[in-house]
Amino acid sequence: MKDLNSLMKQAQVMQQRMAEAQEKIAALEAEGTSGGGMVRLTLKGTGELARVVFDESLMAPGEGEVVADLVVAAHADAKRRLDEQQAELMREAAGPLAGLNIPGMPKF
Repeated sequence: MKDLNSLMKQAQVMQQRMAEAQEKIAALEAEGTSGGGMVRLTLKGTGELARVVFDESLMAPGEGEVVADLVVAAHADAKRRLDEQQAELMREAAGPLAGLNIPGMPKF
């Protein structure tokens, strides 16, 4: 019975840590770049696009397709960075239970 009580206490602590991690994730920002920095964009922890910055040289007529490709690449870069930050926060929150395949718990 002691083991069950101990496990329940650990689960409660982890639940609190996960809630705190979710708050931290919402506050995260990740910047992605492409074209050697010609396009920079920022994603919030929620995945919302917060900012896009274009190099002035991309504003020339006929550069639309290049700009579109660079935006997609910058978004992919920012998303990858954001995913890494989020996974690290979740691993920290899970503590000793990280990596266990517990039903109902997110995998990271």
